[in-house]
Amino acid sequence: MTLTPEILLHGYSIGIFPMSDSRDDPEIFWVDPQKRGLLPIAEFHISKSLAKRMRKTELYVSVDRDFSGVVDGCADREDTWINAEIRELYLALHTEGHAHSLEVWDEDELVGGVYGVSLGAAFFGESMFSRRTNASKMALACLTEMLDRGGYTLFDTQFITDHLASLGGFEIDRGKYHQLLDAAQAKPAKFLTPLQPQGVVQRRTQTS
Repeated sequence: MTLTPEILLHGYSIGIFPMSDSRDDPEIFWVDPQKRGLLPIAEFHISKSLAKRMRKTELYVSVDRDFSGVVDGCADREDTWINAEIRELYLALHTEGHAHSLEVWDEDELVGGVYGVSLGAAFFGESMFSRRTNASKMALACLTEMLDRGGYTLFDTQFITDHLASLGGFEIDRGKYHQLLDAAQAKPAKFLTPLQPQGVVQRRTQTS
């Protein structure tokens, strides 16, 4: 069966996502983990050191300015699950308005970012990359702030890494995840423009 953007989107709606074993492997398989990783949205953790860096940074963020650049940045590593077909499928979802990116810039240089898929009030974070210290953490901080304002209730990270755990990421079992997914898809949400890093820190301080 040929994998289309519509089939890919349906997969997310029922709690599965695609992967490949490597950049050069043409095969794609579906994944439905027994334990699912989530990031809290309203309670996203910004450490004191990250907050200090974000207050002083000259980096800035944008949304959907360079979706393909973010995908390519995420795939630019020795081991990646993003093969050519998966890349094209996400580009198609982006064109249709179902996939989004948040970019981190140093002047005109793309130095970090995160991309994912949006369905109702659920956001499925696919991958992120960083070419500057804390750029990926900054991207996630700005993204969760934006998701919070936009009415999102579920931020799916698929798995939990030490990096995500340090930001408040946690795991739930598959059954509970599907309940949260069904509830989130039934709610409306808007993918907004994020506050810049300094504004994110100020807002987190005010609401903490």
